[in-house]
Amino acid sequence: MQNTAAAKQGRQDERLGSAPLGRLMVSMALPAVAAQLINVLYNIVDRVYIGHIPGHGDVALTGVGVTFPIIMLVSAFSAFAGMGGAPLASIELGKRNYAKAERILGNSAGLLLIFSAVLTVVFSVFKTPILYAFGASEATIGYAESYIGIYLVGTIFVQAALGLNTFISGQGASKTAMLSVLIGAVINICLDPVFIFLFGMGVKGAALATVISQAVSAVWVVKFLLSKKSVIKLKVSCMGLEKGTVKLIAALGVSPFIMQSTESLVSITLNSGLQRYGGDLYVGTMAIMTSVMQLITIPLQGITQGVQPIISYNYGAGNKKRVKSAFLRMLAITFAGMFVFCGLAVVCPGLYAGIFTSNEALTELTVKVMPTYFLGMTIFGIQSACQATFIALGQAKVSMFIALLRKVILLIPLAIILPKFMGVMGIYRAEPIADVLSVLTTATLFLLTVKKIFRQMQP
Repeated sequence: MQNTAAAKQGRQDERLGSAPLGRLMVSMALPAVAAQLINVLYNIVDRVYIGHIPGHGDVALTGVGVTFPIIMLVSAFSAFAGMGGAPLASIELGKRNYAKAERILGNSAGLLLIFSAVLTVVFSVFKTPILYAFGASEATIGYAESYIGIYLVGTIFVQAALGLNTFISGQGASKTAMLSVLIGAVINICLDPVFIFLFGMGVKGAALATVISQAVSAVWVVKFLLSKKSVIKLKVSCMGLEKGTVKLIAALGVSPFIMQSTESLVSITLNSGLQRYGGDLYVGTMAIMTSVMQLITIPLQGITQGVQPIISYNYGAGNKKRVKSAFLRMLAITFAGMFVFCGLAVVCPGLYAGIFTSNEALTELTVKVMPTYFLGMTIFGIQSACQATFIALGQAKVSMFIALLRKVILLIPLAIILPKFMGVMGIYRAEPIADVLSVLTTATLFLLTVKKIFRQMQP
């Protein structure tokens, strides 16, 4: 039962159910978009600093690049607990069940601690063979080991900063969630040149700067969740794992985990195929198109992350009209955004290609293949909105299937099979085929499922 203290604390999250929807969506989505852009910015700046290390910047950058799959896996586990638990907590907030929301937060925090310990030990012990498996060479292994060795010490900070921050935005405090990312980004950007160049630490300095910045972000996040400003509190008494609660978190968290952890697998599959059937120039086109894709989808991810708590909260509160309205507005925004910006890549590929390269041969080839690669992405906003809504509504099984569908079930097999019949262009054509089939399947599942979901909602 909700007590008086919880009632007072509930003012912040109540706006999710009562504030004018358009204004609320903007106030939630803009900080989320900003956080995504800030995160990308300081990752890019990090690479720029490393790439300019005197004498061996190119080799150092390649060595650090080899560690990317490990870093992605660490962040994927944080998404498993954070993005698996936060929507469930938001749903319980909508029901005014603050005690259960705090148990979900506590169990997610407990999982993050366990993940941190296991990941730190496993990757620290086996980092050398793992890095060789991910593409390290004799020339780059030293840099890769130096960077990841220090980075892994801060695994617990990464898990806390990324995994627990979702519980801040999930209660409507989107600006505070954005600030946790901004603080880490600013510290990292400032410390990088000091450690890398002034202290002469090279890639070790870059890793140390990252660990310190994530530690400060983690302290910021935990401090907020312990404070009176937080609607739900992080309590040690709630961190003991409960089988039922963990099952709910895991069922929903496996979807974002798959989406993040398979990113490296997709990249390896596409790049190896392009190298085999085309060569270095074709691999270069994928690097450009992946960067363009990131520029387009980062704001989209921010919008869906910002709207998710609104849908979750009102689903828990039984407000069908508000859930429908939030979804339809999100769908309109994501569809229009993807259609326009991916449409530009199809119609005017040179606009994007020129941003990333001045090499005439690479530009010419990119302009040739980009329209094919981005064609299916023009309608991908439909899938983004539907997938985000499935997660927001706690639909674990459907969310997991959709997460597997595009990359694992469709894209990777198509990228392996099609070039056997179409040559190198088969790899580029795999993307639009996977996109269209995935969007059609997701939209169909959503239409079939949403009526059943609404019938089961308790007003």
